[in-house]
Amino acid sequence: MPIEPTRLRAVHAAITIGRPSPRVVLVTITGQDTGELGDAPFREIEKHLGGSERPEIFVDARATLGASVDVSAAWASWLMDNKARYARLSILTGSRFIELTASFVQRFTALGDQMRIYTEPAAFEAALRECG
Repeated sequence: MPIEPTRLRAVHAAITIGRPSPRVVLVTITGQDTGELGDAPFREIEKHLGGSERPEIFVDARATLGASVDVSAAWASWLMDNKARYARLSILTGSRFIELTASFVQRFTALGDQMRIYTEPAAFEAALRECG
């Protein structure tokens, strides 16, 4: 049964975190993430981690305009610290800048195959449907 999503809003960005199925945590980011939400997104995602089955995290960042260096570093650190708690991370980028940022995070965290970067919405949505 899906869990009602949580919406976090700031002046420049909004993040929605939900659990559309037991195997999926869906994070949708819009706007320019400058860190105004602090660690609230991580605390919210952590509520969905744990238990016997590690969910996959899907991040829909197609409407993300950008993220500060500090925000990218915070995500990289959190992903690295928690990689045993989720099965895989899939991110949909909407711009070359976000794609490069995601590639940096992938290399920095050494997630390798545990992280997939999508540039095509149809492929991301197919993976989401397949998982859920």
